Amino acid sequence: MIQIRLPATSANLGPGFDSMGIALDLWNSFELNLCGPPGTVSVKTEGEGADWLPSDSSNLVAQTMIEETWPGTMPTDLGIEIVCRNSIPAASGLGSSSTATLAGLIFASALAARAIDRDHVLEAVRHEQNLNRVLGRAIKLEGHGDNVAPALLGGLILVVSNGAPIARPVEFQPLEVVVCVPNFRFLTTEARAALPGEYSKSDVVHNIGHSLLVLEALRTGDLSLLGKAIGDRIHEPFRMPLIPGATQARQAALDSGAVASCLSGAGPGMIAFCKSDHQKIGDAMVASFAAAGLTARSWILKTSSIGVQFG
Repeated sequence: MIQIRLPATSANLGPGFDSMGIALDLWNSFELNLCGPPGTVSVKTEGEGADWLPSDSSNLVAQTMIEETWPGTMPTDLGIEIVCRNSIPAASGLGSSSTATLAGLIFASALAARAIDRDHVLEAVRHEQNLNRVLGRAIKLEGHGDNVAPALLGGLILVVSNGAPIARPVEFQPLEVVVCVPNFRFLTTEARAALPGEYSKSDVVHNIGHSLLVLEALRTGDLSLLGKAIGDRIHEPFRMPLIPGATQARQAALDSGAVASCLSGAGPGMIAFCKSDHQKIGDAMVASFAAAGLTARSWILKTSSIGVQFG
């Protein structure tokens, strides 16, 4: 019925806590098919997470779709099959769950469009008004939009999630980055619980200024400035110690030639920015996690100016 693909994302970008994210050239693909007995929902997963992600309506894609489907628009003549082809590692800090949430919302809008006009489903789903609605709803469901916004829109995005969500793209210089993901279960709920309830004025001022400098560095491609600006006082000091080897992996990246390195999203994945020596940096980060007892994988990825794609 409909096929989409959505990119990985790296959120926070150091001091840009809950307000800044960028899309990366690593993709999850989703397919919605109407087939099988009426009332049934099944999910097939290929690639990342295939051995443990749910194959029924408890899967995040299916769950979101069902909960967000408008009354009276769920098909009664056929069942639903969802196929997920995942290249983004799950629970990694690279926005895999955001792609699932967005896919579920887009599929819900496709079912609504089918109930109205079966011949023009794709046009309705791709319409700017529908995508704006999907984005606003996704931000509310996720609680923060620095992953879902760049996944849907592509590029570097600034997001304000309190009240009526605001998401704005910012021009940036394309980059090739290294991401490293250890095999460590670090749930978003745990990452949130690690944060203090209050911050000092100096820490807040530090993050405001440094996040603006990060934005300027990415906009202009000034990696030297990025290396000076990436420091965070809001979330990394509290999350990094909970991820074995993370502090050492960041230092290993810097020692191997990266100009800046930080957690990707809430972690446990990390991102390193560099001009060269990408493989060397990735290998060094993997070795640091190995020394801490964790297996890890690394990818060399380009930033993506493209968001959701329709098949």
